[in-house]
Amino acid sequence: MAYITVPLVTSHDKAAFSCSKDMLDRYLHKQAGQDMKRHLSVVFVLPEEKEGVRIKGYYSLSSDNIPYDQVPLNIQKKMPSSYTSLPTTLLGRLAVDKNFQGQGLGERLLLDALKRSYDISTSTVGSIAGIVDPLDKAANAFYAQYGFISLPDRGRMFLPMKTIKQLF
Repeated sequence: MAYITVPLVTSHDKAAFSCSKDMLDRYLHKQAGQDMKRHLSVVFVLPEEKEGVRIKGYYSLSSDNIPYDQVPLNIQKKMPSSYTSLPTTLLGRLAVDKNFQGQGLGERLLLDALKRSYDISTSTVGSIAGIVDPLDKAANAFYAQYGFISLPDRGRMFLPMKTIKQLF
């Protein structure tokens, strides 16, 4: 599977993007470029095919970790108990511009992010799972339909790399 996204660059039209969720719009408009410069996260965009500057959707990825005792028990049993936390990949944000919603782009962006996360975990930076922090109940339901498991923390959800591998 080839990636459908590219890293955000200055020529992408961030200002025109609107998904109707202020927090997600504001992040892309004002913070995403700075986060990339500071190496806090990498933002991947799905540009419109014609001009390549309009953003149809985006997501961000960064390294994260999860306390050992919050990992589902069946996975905990397979991990060394000497670790107090386990490495994960955080899918920090995922949004589709309102002009492109209802076309399945959210799913395509999620699969792109999961594939990229899995590839990185096998070749570059270790990670046992993908983690998301759903913004609301609708986002929670979206991730749950792809197998994400709710964790006993502040609302995060977890998808093991073993499960992600099976998607591809």
